[in-house]
Amino acid sequence: MRSQLSQWRKGVAASVFASGFSYIMGMMNGDNNSSAQVPLDPKIFAALVTPHRSLSPTGFLILMACLGGLSFVSGIVCVSIGAWPVFGFFGLDVLLVYLAFQANYRSARAYEEVTITASELTVRKVNHHGGVRQWTLNPLWVQLERIVHAEFGIERLFLVSHGRRLGIADFLSPAEKASFARALTSALGEARRGPTRTPIGPR
Repeated sequence: MRSQLSQWRKGVAASVFASGFSYIMGMMNGDNNSSAQVPLDPKIFAALVTPHRSLSPTGFLILMACLGGLSFVSGIVCVSIGAWPVFGFFGLDVLLVYLAFQANYRSARAYEEVTITASELTVRKVNHHGGVRQWTLNPLWVQLERIVHAEFGIERLFLVSHGRRLGIADFLSPAEKASFARALTSALGEARRGPTRTPIGPR
């Protein structure tokens, strides 16, 4: 009887220890998971640069409808006066315009991402075929170079680091390049200063 009681006590003690150990490990895992979700290096600057297209898809359909209608009417006039071979050339013109716009819209799928944290400056370029090229630089050593035209403003922007130049924001207009350059320069300055920490304690 005493032997059974002793074994029962040992079993209860082992169960209590196991449950306590599982609880402690669960708390530790919870703390680790919660800390993993906190961004260690938050973004100071993030920009998505895309090609500018002034004509929307709806505008493109309206343009093609007008162009097609004008070509059709002109072709009918030519047929009525006996110049029927010209009718085919009007249709060819419409087709060429359509193909040119389609190529233009395909090129608009390209884009460029620029992000800055306290430790990294990343440039990611995606072409209209989906090909990706990426560069990672140290913001402490990066300088922003501007190629400025006296009349038109900023023509090119380059990131310069260790003697190498990387062109960025080529999709933007001169005025947009100027605004982009100001924001990027400010972000680089903030990255060089490092994160700002507020002291906690009695004043």
